[in-house]
Amino acid sequence: VFLSLTLFSSNRKKMNLKSERRGIHVDQSELLCKKGCGYYGNPAWQGFCSKCWREEYHKARQKQIQEDWELAERLQREEEEAYASSQSTQGAQSLTFSKFEEKKTNEKTRKVTTVKKFFTASSRTGAKKAEIQEAKAPSPSINRQASIETDRVSKEFIEFLKTYHKPGQDIYKQCKLFLDTMNHKRDLSIEEQSECAQDFYQNVAEKLQTRWKVPPEKVEKAMDQIEKYIMTRQYKYVFCPETTDDEKKDLAVQKRIRALHWVTPQMLCVPVNEEIPEVSDMVVKAITDIIEMDSKRVPRDKLACITKCSKHIFNAIKITKNEPASADDFLPTLIYIVLKGNPPRLQSNIQYITRFCNPSRLMTGEDGYYFTNLCCAVAFIEKLDAQSLNLSQEDFDRFMTGQTSPKKQESDSFSPDVCLGVKQMYKNLDLLSQLNERQERIVNEAKKLEKDLIDWTDGITKEVQDIVEKYPLEIKPKNQALAAIDSENVENDKLPPPLQPQVYAG
Repeated sequence: VFLSLTLFSSNRKKMNLKSERRGIHVDQSELLCKKGCGYYGNPAWQGFCSKCWREEYHKARQKQIQEDWELAERLQREEEEAYASSQSTQGAQSLTFSKFEEKKTNEKTRKVTTVKKFFTASSRTGAKKAEIQEAKAPSPSINRQASIETDRVSKEFIEFLKTYHKPGQDIYKQCKLFLDTMNHKRDLSIEEQSECAQDFYQNVAEKLQTRWKVPPEKVEKAMDQIEKYIMTRQYKYVFCPETTDDEKKDLAVQKRIRALHWVTPQMLCVPVNEEIPEVSDMVVKAITDIIEMDSKRVPRDKLACITKCSKHIFNAIKITKNEPASADDFLPTLIYIVLKGNPPRLQSNIQYITRFCNPSRLMTGEDGYYFTNLCCAVAFIEKLDAQSLNLSQEDFDRFMTGQTSPKKQESDSFSPDVCLGVKQMYKNLDLLSQLNERQERIVNEAKKLEKDLIDWTDGITKEVQDIVEKYPLEIKPKNQALAAIDSENVENDKLPPPLQPQVYAG
């Protein structure tokens, strides 16, 4: 019977563990591109990888252009028919379909901007003319001195390209031309600027491999330096621009994380024991890395912060469990780190990396894997509900509104994976509960003492009144003063007269 109960208890714990992981577990297949190309997907790309997303984006864009074109043709025909019926003269029809077609073609050419247009002779001429015009009318952006970091990155980039000799010179020219073109395309939406940057990365990478015959390992290093040089200069224009709702999303995520302050590691099944000093240090370093991501300007450096944070998480799990961590252990712990750290401008950083990072880093490798998990963690936090934490909807609503907090656990019921901070928190809650009971007891005793004093005063007053009523006080007249022994006798005085002195002769 004891063995049966033990097995039942063990199976029940496993079932509870599985149910607790139900809202957090993510299959590895869900992290890959849903088109099945084998690369990592991204929620910002609707589950596609960078390559497939651009293909789908272009298809949807071309479809929309075609639909707009067909609608314009139909409206034009209707307009021409209506105009022809109301006007008898042929020359009055000034707006023809050929002019409309020319206008739509120009509009389409203006919107569909790619890097290939940037490298044409007309672009160079236009850029030079724009530079001459700006030189005549100087603006604050032209007179602005480059920051120390920008100067340092520029010098490092030039020194790096010297090792590439002739290809290095061409790369530098291409980068300068791209930056000049982007500076004159500030009116483009952030999505169009992102597309231009992605096209530029692809164009340069292809030239490095095909035209300049650069080895693959050197191509990767070159692309990292190109990204660093370009995005250091473009950071202030493309990170959390005012034309997007990135800042609004940042505030919403921060508010959401603050509202979830009550979520405990047990609810997330975090397999990390912070009582171990080494594990506690790993958790602190992971939180520091995810917060430090906001201070970086280059997408690759932001990705490096995510990677370092993830490696600290894996090390903390490995030390706690004495075995390598699994993906099911990593994602809940990453969610816990995000909730505990509440990184600043989290959504803006994710969007910035998605838009302007070298796509090859997000599609493959450990950087892409960790970044995809971070996106999943943020998506989980945004959609976290009572079922994800195995709570009733009533308890979840009370915790979210701050009406109450999760019940304290007994010290014997703590699992070995619970961190020291959580145990200390429950001890403090227990101490506060005891102090509250003690205060209530003191208040009740003080009220009782006050009542006893009032009753005692009333009893003494009544006893005094009863005695006074039973033995009334009689005031007698004042007695006459006694006569002095040597004074004259007065009436009714029965004392003998005073002795007179006698004189004897002799």
